[in-house]
Amino acid sequence: MRVCPACLGPAAPDWGCARCGHRARREEGLPILAPHLLAAPVAFPSEGFDRLAALEDRNYWFRARNRLIVWALRRHFPALHSFLEVGCGTGCVLGAVEAAFPDAAALGSEAQVAGLRHAARRLRRAGLLQMDAANIPFRDEFDVLGCFDVLEHIENDARVLEQCFLAVRAGGGIVLTVPQHPSLWSASDEYAGHVRRYTRRELVGKVAAAGFRPLLATSFVSLLFPALALARRRHRRLDADYDPGAELEVGRVANLMLERALDLERLLIRLGARFPFGGSLLVVAEKPHVDRV
Repeated sequence: MRVCPACLGPAAPDWGCARCGHRARREEGLPILAPHLLAAPVAFPSEGFDRLAALEDRNYWFRARNRLIVWALRRHFPALHSFLEVGCGTGCVLGAVEAAFPDAAALGSEAQVAGLRHAARRLRRAGLLQMDAANIPFRDEFDVLGCFDVLEHIENDARVLEQCFLAVRAGGGIVLTVPQHPSLWSASDEYAGHVRRYTRRELVGKVAAAGFRPLLATSFVSLLFPALALARRRHRRLDADYDPGAELEVGRVANLMLERALDLERLLIRLGARFPFGGSLLVVAEKPHVDRV
């Protein structure tokens, strides 16, 4: 069910509300459900979306992460018919979900219109809307919610997880990725506007506290962890010498080799390996059915 972002009453398909009279405005053809965020200071620089859009489809990390996410969805939610990505950015992951689940209804949300512009050009079927992740205007609506490298940008991540729980159907669930290990904090995190890097215990605990039942937790970017840790030690703080693209803009041969290493890692995860350390963390959890007496 759609709910009005103003009064939480039932909302029409066009986001009009008969209870309070609220009407969502549109910008560039997109429903704007959280207009206050458009004028608020943003943690992630808008030019970062341009950089990401030019990089994601060919870069080893984004390509490997997409494959891991699609595997997790197929493994844990094979009957997926509806999907919401919270914080879809330029639509990189949503495009992979579209391709993997061609019969599923997909929707992407993002606080910044700058990201949605790129997503609109990339995606074929998915709907898009501007939304506040802390006030998701759906109740028991989706089979699965995805939140990929988003929670680390948000101070009140517990609130976002609670909203995700409300938006997903019983028997459905959530798939999350986040940057891992606070000890890896560096200029890269500061540039991206991160609030934190997670420990596994912290994220799994917050997911469970929101009402979900964790099904899977594993690190990834684990085989490349020594090189990642060394790179992060070189730039602990954001300064004039920091190049935000240095880690990801690698040569063709290096990109291929790194992608193959992460493909091997995904194969090991599929076979049951669970890495205790790595640059990122994947968590899958379900919303349990409520037992009725």
